[in-house]
Amino acid sequence: MKTNTKKLVYAAVCLALCLVLPFLTGQIPQIGQALSPMHIPVFLCGFLCGWPWALVVGALAPLLRSLLFHMPAMYPQALGMAFELATYGLVSGLLYKLLPKKTPYIYVTLIVAMLCGRVVWGLARYVMAGLSGSSFPWSAFVAGAFTNAIPGIILHIVLVPVLVIALKRAKLLLND
Repeated sequence: MKTNTKKLVYAAVCLALCLVLPFLTGQIPQIGQALSPMHIPVFLCGFLCGWPWALVVGALAPLLRSLLFHMPAMYPQALGMAFELATYGLVSGLLYKLLPKKTPYIYVTLIVAMLCGRVVWGLARYVMAGLSGSSFPWSAFVAGAFTNAIPGIILHIVLVPVLVIALKRAKLLLND
């Protein structure tokens, strides 16, 4: 199978996981939503397929999920998440391609992508708030990007590198 076809299939699987995983974690009281399950397949897509594919998956996933299941709400949640997840895909795919293929750099790539995505999410929410005549204070950014996201941040730092290492050992990464 040609590489582009494999990337298309992997990206489609990642997009499907973005749509399904929130149903699973939503069953966990108190922290289900804070686990940010849609983020995991986007990060994996960056490592698996590269930045162009992961950027598209990240941008489409929250919008498609909002259209299909009305969760998250399209404005401002899904739209803000589309910018955030697209950034995750872009940065994770790009850094994984550019940095050495050693395990510590998987963590570096993931953490840098997480920080960039959260900053872009904050900027998008700030702009959307300004356009709608409301405000998006610094405290809302810190709470939404970091404080309330701690369970998801921990899950991503633990789970994503383990999955990437397993996929690498299985020689399934196409972004090497």
